[in-house]
Amino acid sequence: MSRAPLTILVGNLKGGCGKTTLATHLAAALAGRGLVTALGDCDRQASSLAWLGRRAAGLPQILGLDWAKQVESVPKGLDRLVIDAPAAMHHKDVEDLIDISDIVVVPVLPGAFDQDATARFLDRLAKVKAVRKNKRVVAVVGNRLRPGTRASEQLDRFFAGLGFPVVARLRDTQLYPAAAARGSSLFESPEGRVKSYLAEWAPLLALIEG
Repeated sequence: MSRAPLTILVGNLKGGCGKTTLATHLAAALAGRGLVTALGDCDRQASSLAWLGRRAAGLPQILGLDWAKQVESVPKGLDRLVIDAPAAMHHKDVEDLIDISDIVVVPVLPGAFDQDATARFLDRLAKVKAVRKNKRVVAVVGNRLRPGTRASEQLDRFFAGLGFPVVARLRDTQLYPAAAARGSSLFESPEGRVKSYLAEWAPLLALIEG
């Protein structure tokens, strides 16, 4: 009997919070470890699928799943499945996607609007039965941070009041959009300057890989 893959859902109510950057980087990191990995794109903009279409032939293969209209059955033989959730997630969307997920990763940007949307999303997650009974792991990730700025300091205060762990803080850098334009990731970059940024992913990957 085929076992279900470990599934990571990347979601938030707020568009533009970096869901696709996190989803594509996680898929690239996992595929780079030799794991059979799929990337499910639930967003009608299909940004994750477009990223896959730009990938060079020599990079680790990632299976793309077009789930914008509906979530299909999970292909057999996968080790890992990363899901790029739609921004405007309705209650049923949350329930359905969490039902097939093991870990929910919630990216949040500095700023009042992003924090308000994240607070609503986390409140919604807290009411989902599987989360409430600790059958799903929820991990918050601070994204596009600029250390020392008021916005980042305000975000840290916001983090302090959450009921879910903040597992990673990712700094802002143009390396991310440059990699996205190539259908690549920082994990696949030969540039030495990516090392300090990759170190920021270590706690999240450790959580996923146990």
